[in-house]
Amino acid sequence: MPDKPVIAQRTPCIIEAGPGTVLWCQCGRSKTQPFCDGSHTGTEFSPMKIHYEEKKRVAFCGCKQTKKPPICDGSHTRL
Repeated sequence: MPDKPVIAQRTPCIIEAGPGTVLWCQCGRSKTQPFCDGSHTGTEFSPMKIHYEEKKRVAFCGCKQTKKPPICDGSHTRL
């Protein structure tokens, strides 16, 4: 049976990202949401690497249910 992500929060994480690479937490267990802190160890999850060429305001998914990872698609409104 596949692991299911933990719902880290029921709202998006709206932050300034970049320039550079970030690791978005897909498991929901990280204490440094929306970014990975290695808490996925022992699960089938791994972080998603995203590179931004310039600084950008991003709405990262906090519930980990989005169909457009890592961006919030409103899935949290249906939980």
